[in-house]
Amino acid sequence: MAGWNADNAAGSIGEGAVTLVAGSSFCISLRNGDIFPYHPHGVFYRDTRILSRWSLTVNGQPVEPLGAWTPSPYQGIYMGRAARADGRADSPLTVVRKRELGSGIVEDITIHNYSVLQASCELALAVDADFADLFEVKDGRLQRSWDETRTAKAGMLTIDGTWQETRKGIVVRIRDAEVTTDGLLLRVAVPARGQCNIRATVLPLPAETEIVEELPTRVLSAEIISAQAERQRAWDARVPMTSVENPAVQRSLACSHDDIGALRLVDPDHPDRMVVAAGAPWFMALFGRDSLLTSFMYLPVDATLALGALQTLADRQGRKVDPVTEEQPGRILHEVRRDVGTGLALAGGSAYYGTVDATPLFVTLLGEARLWGLPADDIAALVPHADRALEWVRDYGDRDGDGFVEYERLNDQGLVNQGWKDSWDGINFADGRLAEPPIALCEVQGYVYSALTARARIAYDDGDQALALDLRHRAERLKKQFNEQFWLPERGYYAVALDREKRPVDACASNMGHCLWSGIADADKAAHVAHRLLSPEMFSGWGVRTLATDMGAYNPVSYHNGSVWPHDNALIVAGLMRYGFVKEAQQITTALMDASEHTNNRLPELFCGFSRSECPVPVPYPTACSPQAWASATPVMLVRTLLGYAPDIPDGRFWMQPALPPSWGTLRSENLPLNGGRVTIDVTGTRVNGVEGLPSGVVFRNGTRPQTWNFTPS
Repeated sequence: MAGWNADNAAGSIGEGAVTLVAGSSFCISLRNGDIFPYHPHGVFYRDTRILSRWSLTVNGQPVEPLGAWTPSPYQGIYMGRAARADGRADSPLTVVRKRELGSGIVEDITIHNYSVLQASCELALAVDADFADLFEVKDGRLQRSWDETRTAKAGMLTIDGTWQETRKGIVVRIRDAEVTTDGLLLRVAVPARGQCNIRATVLPLPAETEIVEELPTRVLSAEIISAQAERQRAWDARVPMTSVENPAVQRSLACSHDDIGALRLVDPDHPDRMVVAAGAPWFMALFGRDSLLTSFMYLPVDATLALGALQTLADRQGRKVDPVTEEQPGRILHEVRRDVGTGLALAGGSAYYGTVDATPLFVTLLGEARLWGLPADDIAALVPHADRALEWVRDYGDRDGDGFVEYERLNDQGLVNQGWKDSWDGINFADGRLAEPPIALCEVQGYVYSALTARARIAYDDGDQALALDLRHRAERLKKQFNEQFWLPERGYYAVALDREKRPVDACASNMGHCLWSGIADADKAAHVAHRLLSPEMFSGWGVRTLATDMGAYNPVSYHNGSVWPHDNALIVAGLMRYGFVKEAQQITTALMDASEHTNNRLPELFCGFSRSECPVPVPYPTACSPQAWASATPVMLVRTLLGYAPDIPDGRFWMQPALPPSWGTLRSENLPLNGGRVTIDVTGTRVNGVEGLPSGVVFRNGTRPQTWNFTPS
């Protein structure tokens, strides 16, 4: 997941900025709660900045920040000190702003007076709405000028904006406040040793919405936040309760659940469906690759997220050839944006298809989600979309018929690189030279391999042995060809890619770890890959780097050329366990959990690749998203992998072969959803202490779930 064009990165939101998320809405502010347009801050609703300025002064002075924290992903508390009316030092006035985010914001402002004398305060909120779309804000270049109308009524300010034929607006309310040219003003007397409470609300107004002047502020508040709060309560009730003797693991799992819950989006065309936004602040939208991988990683907690992602992406699966959006029949999209009003998005539109890996990952997730017991009717309805995806792999992905899927953008506005390392310089040779497209990535061939085997299993279970055998043979041919052409025997690892001349791109990169996860790597090569991944050049002590330190393009403060990505490491851990490298998998897992303790137990999108021996804490990457979906799902994926937690509902079996690190002690998880039931597991180290609540017809097996099936013609 990365930006909207090939060579432009998201701007930093600034040190100490506080981010709130609630579905597709997000809010970024300073530590005192203020929002100013000269930062990439604001309240964003449907990809539009509906608040570009929201700054509080007390007695004409800004509030001095004392601290800020987020009780939940959509709630922020900002504490500060207010200036005295007489300007003297050591003011007895403190201000606490409690903000909740939904379709707008509700902010409760409390002024505490610790003096024995009553305090007179003039509270002013400066308010602006520039209605910039997030591409403009992200790039720092506003291209549209909205015609603005400000309407003042008692305690209420309405800001309307018009651009061409588009109209947007907000209504801001503070009871009994005076509306000024800048915003709203309220004069209050705070009693001695007492407090004063003020509620402010901001609600977006679609063009068809009428303002009801008499509507009480409390009703508006409920309208803004009730849907989000209700979704969060329902989510909390469904989330498994996990206790681990290791507090870092315990806290990381809890944070993971909170963040995934807040990142969920409702499909506007199907309100019963939930999908996961890619990450805050700039990716609060549906991304194909991100939603598929996050849903895969999060299957033990909520398999319905996988179903929502599959159904939503299937509805938007490519139907025609469009060089502008890079849509092609059967292709799964890269991203969808809502309410984007400029040409700054990829291809100048709301949907873009320039990704090479989402299409095979769609089939992989369908096959895996089926094993977790998703309804048979839902799976059956998605199988034709999986077949169309595999047709895209054959007819468009393998553009030159050499057996490998490669990519090259179809227009100069698209992404240069279209795998998960999609920065402009993300794919390079060992000497630092950039690879030239068409490029065939090593991990994408692995994703295609897993897609073929997943679809083969579906065909086999449906009684179509001829199709199952054909797909299995295609997968075997691909695996053989891959290991012949991508393996670098003199280096002991897989090439990250083949370039336009079919030359191996010989950089040592983390992508090869995904080849273990998919199973495309030959067994006799896996040990070499594992050794290289855990070498000092690749393993920083906090995780596996995206690129080895001895490569020409290595830069520890780069997006994809030496940084550490938690989700990348989670898939590497799964690959290591698949090939039996338990110690190495535990080492990486422990490193990531250690890193999470330095980030309030929320793993960010990525952090810098500096060695742990140099830096006693993981160094933040300046523009990393946090929370970010697949980083938030990483703790769940790590625990799932080390548990060997793998159901096969069609076969009536539930597999588990744990290998928890000794430092974890005992892990007990209750309320785990599985095929309509709720399961409880209790594990210590390599011992399964108990499994309870398995659905009828499902039996427990202590071992590893088989990865392949022996198909024989009938």
